[in-house]
Amino acid sequence: MGGNHTQIKFILLGITDSPCAQTPLFLLFLLIYILTLVGNFSIITLVQVSPSLHTPMYFFLSHFAFTDICYSTVISPRMLADLLSEDRTISFSGCMMQFLTFSFFGSAECHLLAMMAYDRHVAICQPLLYVTIISSRVCWQLMVSSYLFAFLSAIIYTWCTFGGSFCGPNRIDHFFCDVVPVRKLVCSDTHISEMLICALVTINAVCASVVILLSYISIIRTVLRMCSAQSRARAFRTCTSHLTAVALFFGSAFFMYLQPPSSHRSLDKVASIFYSVVTPMLNPFIYSLRNKEVKGALVRCRRRFLNLWQHRRVLSSRT
Repeated sequence: MGGNHTQIKFILLGITDSPCAQTPLFLLFLLIYILTLVGNFSIITLVQVSPSLHTPMYFFLSHFAFTDICYSTVISPRMLADLLSEDRTISFSGCMMQFLTFSFFGSAECHLLAMMAYDRHVAICQPLLYVTIISSRVCWQLMVSSYLFAFLSAIIYTWCTFGGSFCGPNRIDHFFCDVVPVRKLVCSDTHISEMLICALVTINAVCASVVILLSYISIIRTVLRMCSAQSRARAFRTCTSHLTAVALFFGSAFFMYLQPPSSHRSLDKVASIFYSVVTPMLNPFIYSLRNKEVKGALVRCRRRFLNLWQHRRVLSSRT
């Protein structure tokens, strides 16, 4: 399988080979995908229509929800189709585009989690300067720069993963085109590309983790110096949702990508399902159930909708 890459086709082996498990898994992951779309679109809509949520924290949260939607959509529809199809072939260009978009939104999500941690750091440690430091202009500059850097990283990741020669088997032991199973099929020298991938993973994931860690060290020091127990509880409460999202995303991603290649086993699929399919569904619930401002905005939107519906009903009954 060498020569012209455009003629190459891969076969995705998927989650399971058991015909009995495919239909239940299809229904389960379809439900998860629907909940992901509904939950994250609800967060985006709520932030847009609620003036009380027009703050930097929720600006970042709405973009986080957007990346979750895109992140999941890159994986889930193809995975659902493969669960019901006998033909699981994917073209070289299709596989490459799936990996490109997946790595783009994955890198963007790393940066967003770091930005959200920095936002909480400024809000708690420098509250008087918060409006000046995290202005609307700064928010957009951070967002645009993160998307640009994520795009450049994704281009390099994709070149390093698909730039070699494929001359062996074409069966990808995974449910999408991820870096580890695809690179197992490369038969040319991969030393330089591995070094580049390692450097980019360090810049993206490790640097984001360092920003998050330093932000929360500063937050904990500031909170512990607060005199009021109520103020300490409120400060920790604003960080709980973000910390949960960080633990879910980085925990499963680090398990997948920071272990030696020889140690990759079937648990990789479970970790991949968790961070690419399950985590995007959980994030809206994490941020809504643990956040009083989001729950308050939901209640106000529901009341506004009910009042509008009752008003229209009264008008229609009069006519």
